[in-house]
Amino acid sequence: MKSIALAAAFTLAATTAFAGSLAEPVVEAPVAEPEAGSSAGSSSGGIIIPILVLLAIGAVIAADN
Repeated sequence: MKSIALAAAFTLAATTAFAGSLAEPVVEAPVAEPEAGSSAGSSSGGIIIPILVLLAIGAVIAADN
C-alpha cells in the first residue's frame, strides 16, 4: 500500500514538474506572403464584377417594362 501511495506521489510530482514554467512563451511573428495572382493596382478588382452584374440585372428588369 505504501508503494502505491509513493508511486502516486511521484506521478503527481512529475506531472507538475513538466507542466511548464513561469517564463513567457516565445512566439514568432507570422510571415505574411503576398498572393500569387495579385498586383498593387488591382485592389478594386473584386468590386468591378459585382457592379457589372447588378447593372446587367437592372438592364434586364428595365427592358421587361
